[in-house]
Amino acid sequence: MSKRVTSRRVMFEDQTRTQLIKHLPAWLILSVIVMMLLPPLINGMSHIAQSTVNAGKTWIEDRIESFSSLPIESQLQTGVIAPLFTPQVQRWAGDIARWAAAHELDPNLLATVMQIESCGHPTVSSVAGAQGLFQVMPFHFGMNEDQLDPETNADRGAAYLNSCLGWANGDAGRAMACYNGGPSVLQKPFESWHSETQRYYRWGTGIYADTSQNRASSATLDQWLNAGGASLCQRASTVLGLN
Repeated sequence: MSKRVTSRRVMFEDQTRTQLIKHLPAWLILSVIVMMLLPPLINGMSHIAQSTVNAGKTWIEDRIESFSSLPIESQLQTGVIAPLFTPQVQRWAGDIARWAAAHELDPNLLATVMQIESCGHPTVSSVAGAQGLFQVMPFHFGMNEDQLDPETNADRGAAYLNSCLGWANGDAGRAMACYNGGPSVLQKPFESWHSETQRYYRWGTGIYADTSQNRASSATLDQWLNAGGASLCQRASTVLGLN
């Protein structure tokens, strides 16, 4: 390599070093500022994101919990359950959504069972001993449990419906037949079912099918009302103060 080339290279390196040294304080100051600001900025963004998630979660929880205290007209607008259900069942719309979520059930399926079983009457009992909103038999309860307490009754009823749904391989109609007639009906042909269970199946599947279309009325529900359901709903209205 010639002396001239070597001289130029040395000169270039000296100039570069000079420029770096000249601007070094500014770069150092900028680096320190970035290092100071970056952690708070990241923490701040993380806090904002978490606050947004928490706010959304709180909003959803508050909305579900407030459903049961809303007027019937407002509950219908929420779309928690289909609008075809009677006012007595709509009264429990927010609770139905909560109970269904706890047991991984479709709210409309749980509402269908409540409609047929009690029409929303929280303290009704049958001659067979079935109790409350979901007409749960006594052997489903623990010792000293209040069978007519809506929360307890719903928990036991929803748990049993969930079990029936599993035994019926996800068939909602057969699950409702199981709920009414016991798991043994799932091993028998429809023709051998008790007449009450057959009616329950027809009413349940018809009403539930209409809910899937979010209908405002149901011919099957009207049949149930005409077959004696209207009297039960009137008693429920009296207890719930809907008259």
